[in-house]
Amino acid sequence: MKNNNRVVAVVGMAGSGKSEVASVCVAHGYIRVRFGDVTDLEMKKRGMTVTETNERLCREQLRKELGMGAYAILNQPLIDAALAKANVVADGLYSWEEYLSLKLYYGDRLSLLAVYSSPQTRYKRLSHRLVRPLTLSEASSRDHAEIENLNKGGPIAMADYTLNNEYGLEELRRQSEEVLRLIHASD
Repeated sequence: MKNNNRVVAVVGMAGSGKSEVASVCVAHGYIRVRFGDVTDLEMKKRGMTVTETNERLCREQLRKELGMGAYAILNQPLIDAALAKANVVADGLYSWEEYLSLKLYYGDRLSLLAVYSSPQTRYKRLSHRLVRPLTLSEASSRDHAEIENLNKGGPIAMADYTLNNEYGLEELRRQSEEVLRLIHASD
């Protein structure tokens, strides 16, 4: 890889605002690689109906089959192809192993960006989401499964930058813009 394009991997719990941050990146010319697309494609291949239970089952099965870095491995060719053209936002990194895989491969070209929102805020958002809404019970269960089974806490704790999404969409966008300036200040 000879260009100076960068990868910004976005991590956070469900409903934290990862996709909103990724949209800000896209508005700045980034190409989005959505990690969740792997789950969607795999569910379709396996003939599974899209439900929270099936999504979780699929995510966990893929990681049992390919290891905890599965999504990084499966998305790396997409990231590489996009990186040849522009900066890339990896929307929805999950596990510590995915982070380590990407960090080993991309080195200093990778920045890890965590998006934080309290469980109360996220659960309210998730219950009103138009696509794949979650009940309070489903959202809480998903949090526990992602932390306990998918090692999601590590990347959030080790993020290069953390955005606090408790103060509304405009504030999240403002913080996202500032982080992108910081990331590219050394270019």
